[in-house]
Amino acid sequence: MIHTVPVPLPGRAYDVRIGPGLIARAGAEIAPLLARPRVAVISDATVAAAHLDALREALAVEGIECEALTLPPGEATKSWAQLQACTEWLLDQRIERRDVVIALGGGVIGDLAGFAAAILRRGVRFVQVPTSLLAQVDSSVGGKTGINTRHGKNLVGAFHQPSLVLADTSVLDTLPPRDLLAGYGEVVKYGLLGDADFFDWLEENGPLLARGDAAARAHAVRRSVEMKAEIVLRDETEQGDRALLNLGHTFGHALEAATGYSDRLLHGEGVAIGCGLAFDLSSRLGLCPQEDPSRLAAHLRAMGMKARLSDIPGDLPDADALLDLMGQDKKVVDGKLRFVLARGIGRAFVASDVPRDTVRAVLADALRA
Repeated sequence: MIHTVPVPLPGRAYDVRIGPGLIARAGAEIAPLLARPRVAVISDATVAAAHLDALREALAVEGIECEALTLPPGEATKSWAQLQACTEWLLDQRIERRDVVIALGGGVIGDLAGFAAAILRRGVRFVQVPTSLLAQVDSSVGGKTGINTRHGKNLVGAFHQPSLVLADTSVLDTLPPRDLLAGYGEVVKYGLLGDADFFDWLEENGPLLARGDAAARAHAVRRSVEMKAEIVLRDETEQGDRALLNLGHTFGHALEAATGYSDRLLHGEGVAIGCGLAFDLSSRLGLCPQEDPSRLAAHLRAMGMKARLSDIPGDLPDADALLDLMGQDKKVVDGKLRFVLARGIGRAFVASDVPRDTVRAVLADALRA
């Protein structure tokens, strides 16, 4: 069964289609968007090997010509060099403003291809075909695109909404277990930030999702997308409520930078650990019950996920160095870090007056644990 979650932004409305078999019917889904029967696909080598042929066949059924660029997999691909490669290739393909670029892949490809589409000819339409759990529940929806630099993660980018998102839940069966669980870090975030009932559901059904239950996966993706769409509608460019979606990310991005954006720590793993640190900080400040951080950590451990700094292989910088890395975060305003904190599970809020010494103490304790 295919579910549709609308994102009715004025002048930029689009649908997020969720369910099994969507890549196999991608041609029929995308054809109504096209001024001419031709698309350009950007993917990575791993995803292309698994899914590009199926996408080509689906497009061919509708008479749609397809040219594809395949990039190296991994976070390092979100770079100036690969952004230039994408834009030059799209220009080589003579992609016009009325054409459509398809991002076939996880969050890295979605962010990179979306940014290339945003700046190409000052804006070309694009379609997200997210192939990871993380991309399906989070990065493919909402129009955030960008790349990393030596200064930090996602510091160069643009808001550029897709014209359509096709979240084919059947492709999640092809994910390595670690990648699936990393994406689950973003799913847990939604329960923590605004839906305690969803977090209750995840505690009961998360193991089913991990074991491949199709209904559990479809529900988790749909509820996550519904929550993100609601927040994006209220605050498209992150001036207020959308900052809630960064729960766990201020800590997580610093940890990703500290581990060199490498396989030591995947993005969703950093988010999960970051959520734990955000709840530890909230508890330290007397905002939420002490039981909540413990409950979150217990659920992450039950899922077989990284839950603490000690779960990250290798050495980490000290608390002061991690704080310095957090200072490059996009959420810094007037030199002050903004944190997403919580008064309890499902009750997150944005705070900009968090004492630096308290954050340092939380990090120092986590590093010692």
